[in-house]
Amino acid sequence: MKFFTKKRVVLFLLFIFPLICFLILSTGENNFTKLPIVTKNIVDISEITSGKKITFKENVSIVCFLGKDLKASKTGVFNFNEKIYKKFTDYKKFQVIAIYPSDKEAEVQELKIELGVFTDMIKWNFIASSKEEIEAFYSSLNTGESLKNSYISKAYLIDKDGHLRGRIKDADSKNGKLFGYNMNSVAVLNGKLKDDIKVLYYEYYAAFKSKNENKADRKEVGL
Repeated sequence: MKFFTKKRVVLFLLFIFPLICFLILSTGENNFTKLPIVTKNIVDISEITSGKKITFKENVSIVCFLGKDLKASKTGVFNFNEKIYKKFTDYKKFQVIAIYPSDKEAEVQELKIELGVFTDMIKWNFIASSKEEIEAFYSSLNTGESLKNSYISKAYLIDKDGHLRGRIKDADSKNGKLFGYNMNSVAVLNGKLKDDIKVLYYEYYAAFKSKNENKADRKEVGL
């Protein structure tokens, strides 16, 4: 077709296409949908820590449960470390909390050493606790699933206000609700958890930007 000349294609790529992308992104920002809260006000992690000043408040947290058999959970932990942790280490207020039974200290130390070979562990937090405390904390997530030997293969995304975030229209989840992200699945980590963490951070960025713009507007009108 004569319409699609080389010159016109070049002009389209240089001028029209970037404009279209800008309009799409602008529309997406204005119609931005927040990442759903699937469980409100879960128990703060500070309730089961012994002396460590760790809290969900003002942090974006990923929580996982290592369980009694660390060999069984190791694959998921390493998947998570490579696909998620290393991607978000530089993000502000980002932390990972790995909960494990108190009698598994030696195995956890070995795991830390293995992870630390090629990883900056600064935002990994390992929390030892009793079976009863772990069960009580997990039950506050209200996921509809149970731990087995203090273990589950999923990671949970907690926002700055202590709410569990996830999805309410997930095609792969029962009733469409996604409470946790399977660490044994690279596809889930890459295709769901990574995206959802970015959405949550953008939500905070958009709120911060809007707050500052409102302050500027009020200043202009003398309020």
